[in-house]
Order: sequence, then C-alpha cells, then structure tokens
Amino acid sequence: MRANWWGLAGERLYNLFGRFTRSEVINGITGSKTNHHGAPYALTEEFTSVYRLHPLLPDELTFRSVKNGTDIKHVQFLDMAEAQAGKLFDQGLGMADIAYTFGTSNPGAIQLHNYPRFLQDLTRPNGQRLDVGAVDILRDRERGVPRYNRFRELVYKPPVKSFEELTTNPQWAKEIKEVYDGKIDRVDLMVGLFAEPPPPGFGFSDTAFRIFILMASRRLKSDRFFTNDYRPEVYTPEGIAWLDSNNMRTVLARHIPQLQPFLSRVNNAFAPWPR
Repeated sequence: MRANWWGLAGERLYNLFGRFTRSEVINGITGSKTNHHGAPYALTEEFTSVYRLHPLLPDELTFRSVKNGTDIKHVQFLDMAEAQAGKLFDQGLGMADIAYTFGTSNPGAIQLHNYPRFLQDLTRPNGQRLDVGAVDILRDRERGVPRYNRFRELVYKPPVKSFEELTTNPQWAKEIKEVYDGKIDRVDLMVGLFAEPPPPGFGFSDTAFRIFILMASRRLKSDRFFTNDYRPEVYTPEGIAWLDSNNMRTVLARHIPQLQPFLSRVNNAFAPWPR
C-alpha cells in the first residue's frame, strides 16, 4: 500500500525530487491520471464480504491512565458503545486516557472461534435482537456472493481440495467438515476466510487481501483530488507540504500532546504502542 502512494521510486526519492512523472508505477497513484476503470468507484459486494472484521472487537476492555499506565476502569463493550460512549467522560476518563488505552491494546485475531460474544446475541437500542455472525453469512448468500472455493477461483487462487488444506488447525478442519457435511465447496466465504492461515506478518488471509488492495487502489485512482487535482495549484504549496509532512502519529500528537512519548517510539500509529 506504500507503493500505491509512493510508487516504485519510494518516499525517499520523492522527498528529494518530488513527483517527477505522472506514472503511477514509478511515482504512485497520487498525482497520476484519474481512471474509473469503466465504472465510477463504488464499494462492491466482494469488498463488503471481506471487510467483515468483527473478531477485531473485544468483548471487554480495561481503560488505563496515560500518566502512569494504571488501570482506571474495566468495561464490557456494550458499556462503551452507541449512547453509552459519552458517559465514559462523566466517569473520570479523559480523551488522552481513552486514546492511550486504544493505542496500547491489541485487537482480536481475525480467525475462527474469535467472534465477539456480545455480537452473537445483540440487542439493539430499538429492541431488535440478532446474531450478527449469522447475519453476515446470510447476507453473502442472499446477495449471491460466491462460496469460499469459487471466490478463490475468481481472484486467481486455486480452490482448496480438502478441509485439511483449508486450515492448518486439525480441530477446525474437523468442525468445518461436520458443519458442511464433508462438502468443501459449500464452505461459506466468511468461514473460509477466517479459517485460512494468513501469510507471515498479515492480519488476515491472502484471499481477502487481494480484494483489499484492489479496492484501495481504485479508491485513490477514481478520486480526482488524489489524481488529476493532487497538485499545488489545487491544494496550495503549503497544503501539499502539510500532507507530505504529516501522518497519523503527528495528527494524534498534535491533538493529544500527552501521547507523544509513546507515538515517538513507533513507526506506525496503527501498530500497538509501548506502555
């Protein structure tokens, strides 16, 4: 995704010479020519399906003090969701404490048997009760999204021939085989994506990543403010310099200065911070 932004030339050459060509391969998509690839940009059903990342959510969370790292308050997820979120500030939590807690907490693994419990029996504020995991699978089926093996074929990956090939976890392979009556081609897409071992260093499967990288590229390529109009004449020279010199770390540190000691020790603000 850095190649999307900086191209093969990379950020270092950009800092020395600027964007010296409109080639997206060399200098990245930003500043290249707008291209809708035959249709205006829109979120596809495939992207909706691979973006079901509910296992990232915790069932509970302990908020910690940014000053000394001590525990302040332990809450269940629904105690900090929707209308409950604002009440946290009335209970002695500051924005710096909240941001520090989120930054120093690991997300859940995107894999089987890690779907949040509260989402499996969720009662919405309007009284509606639902199992979000079941809804996720049902929506794929209703909208004609292919099952896992066919989906793999459509993104140029070979279909798996057995449940043991689908996952390296023998217990999962046994469970999936029982649920789908031994028919590997019946495995739903979300189940397959959560069972598939991710590549080293990845947070989710290679099958899902192929859709992510395609949509991320198209999102930039279809937006004139990232392509034709990503230039000083539109943003002003100061605006372009501001974009080039800032990232998520600088944004957070500017608004919440107490986070600077932790943000200065990570290269990526979206990676877990040191405590």
